[in-house]
Amino acid sequence: MDILALDLGTSSVRGLVLDADAVPRPGALARRKVHLATGDDGTGTLDGAGYLACLVECLDELAAGGHLGQVGLVATSAQWHSVLPLAADGTPSGPVLTWLDTRPAAPAGAVGPADPDDYHLRTGTWWHRCYWSVRLPWLAERGGDSAAGFAGLAEYVLGALLDEAPMSVSLASGTGLLDLRRLDWDPEACVLAGVRPERLPPLAPQGWHGRLNPEHAKRWPQLAGARWAAPVGDGAASNVGSGCVDGSRAAVTVGTSAAVRMIQAVPAGAELPPLPDQLWRYRVDHDHVVTGAAYSSGGNLFAWANRELRLPEGAKLEAALHRAGAGARVRANPRFGGDRPPGTAPAGSGELRGLSFGTTAVDILAGLMGGLCRLVADDLALLEAGVGDPMEVVLGGGALTASPWWRAAFAEVLVPRTVRWQRNPEIGATGAALVALGRVAQAADIGGVGPPDADAAPDA
Repeated sequence: MDILALDLGTSSVRGLVLDADAVPRPGALARRKVHLATGDDGTGTLDGAGYLACLVECLDELAAGGHLGQVGLVATSAQWHSVLPLAADGTPSGPVLTWLDTRPAAPAGAVGPADPDDYHLRTGTWWHRCYWSVRLPWLAERGGDSAAGFAGLAEYVLGALLDEAPMSVSLASGTGLLDLRRLDWDPEACVLAGVRPERLPPLAPQGWHGRLNPEHAKRWPQLAGARWAAPVGDGAASNVGSGCVDGSRAAVTVGTSAAVRMIQAVPAGAELPPLPDQLWRYRVDHDHVVTGAAYSSGGNLFAWANRELRLPEGAKLEAALHRAGAGARVRANPRFGGDRPPGTAPAGSGELRGLSFGTTAVDILAGLMGGLCRLVADDLALLEAGVGDPMEVVLGGGALTASPWWRAAFAEVLVPRTVRWQRNPEIGATGAALVALGRVAQAADIGGVGPPDADAAPDA
């Protein structure tokens, strides 16, 4: 049996086929870039219908290439926190708000949770613009109150393809409205959001699987009998794909954005472990939680610098970065896109200091990348305080795969910890497939983990 893995990202949508051990099949990859609308006011939105069309194109391409014939299971890694209002017929009545959108604000005079500490432990989140507890009232003020319901991006696109598409507990935890222990909508969070539970997506029970609806089973007959597993939040999937599935290992992932996270086994109904004030907690599935911190900047720092600073390319850039060091000449605040929760800094909060007439474009890039390393190191210390021991760190994600210098900079900042690199660039797809297979614990022995200074081509 092959596995089709879908990656519903912020900058692209992808589909790739893996074998029964979650190893990517050579050449079985389709990708479409998507347009993320951004603005100085903090806008960060996607067009839902356009995104669905890109996903359909990916599946058409894989089908035309003969890659779907043995697929028996479909796994999905999807961005957390997205929300869009839906009309009565299930079509979008507004754009998709992504995690990058910093415009939502609580209504004037609104009062937050009665006990913020208990709310944080129950939901793993805060009363913050990133979560539906603030986003839904903000949408309502802009005409969203007439919406028939709300969904995340994954529920919208999968709802168009499948016979049904309930929300997984993983993606529901990213809304900030889920009680992580009871695995049901939290009453106080729903009140803050101004929404009745019936206007929210139904929650997928443990072991749920969907099927293509008749229209799309006809379009892709190879997938007509395949089971579709409940989607996994992209951060949780990346941890599993990095082999970081218990309290001894933390994953540092840098793609478009960045995060540091650890996974713990906590079945539904079990008491939740203590949660440091500055860290969030979401669900991987019904049996595991993921705790960590995320940042609005990551590979997008390099994309900005590459666009604006006339950087050298390829090996020349790597050599110049090594000469510059880990940002010693330039000190940078990399919060170009504002803070992820619990921080509240708006988009446009990035800073560069220590510039002189001798400062080069590469110095600025090194300062930005080194600044992110230091943010991660601070939050990793909070994670370690929660488990009581130093943790091994596994680096992963496309941005770190592309830059040996950045991997070395992380290893330098994270001393004296053991730092490794997951060479497989498809950690999200691999992780989603392993979750769908019920093999989270086995991911601790996943291959591809090696020293961070290895610069050989990835296996996949």
